[in-house]
Amino acid sequence: MTSTPGKLPTGFARLWTAQTVSSLGDGVSHAALPLLALALTRDPMALAVVTAAGTLPWLLFGVLGGALVDRWDRRRTMWVMDAARAVLLAIPAAAAALDGLSIPLLTAVAFLLGLGGLFFDTAATAYLPELLGRDPELLERANSRLRGAQTAMSGFAGPPAGSALLALGRSVPLLTDAVSFLLSALLVRSLPATPRPVPEVRESLLRQARAGASYVFRDRLLLGLALRPAVGNIAFLAVETVLALFAHDRLGIDTYGFGLLLTAEATGGLLGAGIASRLGRRLGTGTALTCTAAVEGLAILGLAAAPNPYAAGLALAVCGAAMGATMVLGPSLRQAVVPPHLMGRVASTSRMLAMCAAPLGAFLGGWLATGYDIRTPLYTAAGLLLAMTAVTASMTNNRRVEAALRTATTTSTPNHPAPEEPAPESPATVS
Repeated sequence: MTSTPGKLPTGFARLWTAQTVSSLGDGVSHAALPLLALALTRDPMALAVVTAAGTLPWLLFGVLGGALVDRWDRRRTMWVMDAARAVLLAIPAAAAALDGLSIPLLTAVAFLLGLGGLFFDTAATAYLPELLGRDPELLERANSRLRGAQTAMSGFAGPPAGSALLALGRSVPLLTDAVSFLLSALLVRSLPATPRPVPEVRESLLRQARAGASYVFRDRLLLGLALRPAVGNIAFLAVETVLALFAHDRLGIDTYGFGLLLTAEATGGLLGAGIASRLGRRLGTGTALTCTAAVEGLAILGLAAAPNPYAAGLALAVCGAAMGATMVLGPSLRQAVVPPHLMGRVASTSRMLAMCAAPLGAFLGGWLATGYDIRTPLYTAAGLLLAMTAVTASMTNNRRVEAALRTATTTSTPNHPAPEEPAPESPATVS
């Protein structure tokens, strides 16, 4: 693997391509699975079960999954999970072709896809800092590109492609996603091998999982980084739950206009991911994170008070930009300061907190809109975001960030060999 200071290594291009292709397939499936379920039933509860099944693995196995990833080879975990998901999608694709689809089958597929995503995402989060030598600047640049590609593929290109492919046949979008996973698996398998973390004293899986979670809660910086997406998900899901109704009743926006409103948010997300690294260098990562959190709260406040669709679109674009920057800066910092042998557990603990918070936000939004006014969830969400900004500002300030980076630099093992390109493998060789 060729690498120079300040330049992303050649292996990153393959990882970026793999995740871009996979994100396109994800976008196709995210549009196709609900539509396939809708073709089978009009029962809202059944549709909700299919949707919720994809997030359930994070709630059930988030921390344990991180502990397993910290035991396993990260590169192998990624390509095996992608290959497994490709095979899995062939099952509902065959069922669709034979007119044998059912809600229980779609629910099981959504759950297993989510379980594969848990292991892949956690392993990818742990693998990236090893690939980039835990360089904070390179991590920000790499996460910016990964986040931008994910937003473009899963947010813009994938969903309309999924709807269009569904018109060609029920199995077509599922097979398309399967092919995307297969291509991703092949690309990931060719990535450079990275040094394995120094093994810990042999402990039970549960004890290791608990150690990873307690590491997050004992470290104020990591706790602050985890609280932002957790509280943010409560706020954003409260908004998302009533956004369509708010747009229709208060802003007079039709279905097509609502799609444009969401596109404005996604466009802002792309912009925010693109400027995140520059923002971190200009303000310092800690100050930049505080500013983006404050902007999110103010943007939601502006959305609640928006007098017309144009102001609402602008508010959502600003909010999307702040979210995009946050989702680059926060994970990049975590990857730079967490010890390699704990990376999987720390990442999965933070993700699990965020996933657990999302249903609370959805319930809060529905309850406030029913009991008070359609704008109340938006004002409440803005208040939560601004309060979270004030609480976590000292936990993730520049001084604390710089101290953590210095500690990570001095405690990292300097004698780890640089990652090397894997030798060509025969079919009988285990990667």
